[in-house]
Amino acid sequence: MKSYGQFCPVAKASELFCERWTPLIVRDLAAGATRYSELRRGMPLMSPTLLSRRLKQLEQEGIIVRRQGKTGKGATYHLTPAGQEFVPLVMALGVWGQRWARRQLAEHEVDLGLLIWSLERNVNPAAFTAPRTVVRLEFVDQPAGKRLWWFVNQQGRCELCLHDPGFDVDMFLACTLRDMTYIVRGDLSLGRAIDSDRLTVSGSGPARRALRNWLNLSPLTRIRSQRHEASAA
Repeated sequence: MKSYGQFCPVAKASELFCERWTPLIVRDLAAGATRYSELRRGMPLMSPTLLSRRLKQLEQEGIIVRRQGKTGKGATYHLTPAGQEFVPLVMALGVWGQRWARRQLAEHEVDLGLLIWSLERNVNPAAFTAPRTVVRLEFVDQPAGKRLWWFVNQQGRCELCLHDPGFDVDMFLACTLRDMTYIVRGDLSLGRAIDSDRLTVSGSGPARRALRNWLNLSPLTRIRSQRHEASAA
């Protein structure tokens, strides 16, 4: 990590926190990711080599701790007390971004893998009262191999399936990839998406009534943009 060559505490903290990718690593660890593979999914444009190097640097600086699995395989990563103090800074960055950086997404910013990872990680499987509830999400603008996704909610967990798991589907969702991204980001409200037919919802009544609770959208979605020229969705 590069040094500013200053004794100022702002400079010293920035050397750690402002290094590229570090805030996103803290973001994902704070959200519950613990494994290297999970961190990779949350930052698909970060090379595996760079992620490994950054994790080692953060461990050396006392920001994270690496814990070896009981079998000697499958290490996990966790924020230390020092790392936890970075979390409010990450949330403050998110609030600022929602207020001042909202705009229409560029083509390269609409990422299917990242959106699916965000949904899988953040949905609330306990929103449904049935022992098992299956949600099928269809991206109507995507090719066949990337069009359909199944979320199996049972025993307090949500499992993402790339192929039909063979269970009855309780709720069908259909929209474009961009519109679902806008919903998750808070640019397009769930009610507006449904009323304007940008999101089609069908299935059983109990499942449909639990949709909002299941999506479990971030509190950041309630932050209103202050950019008057912004018209994201």
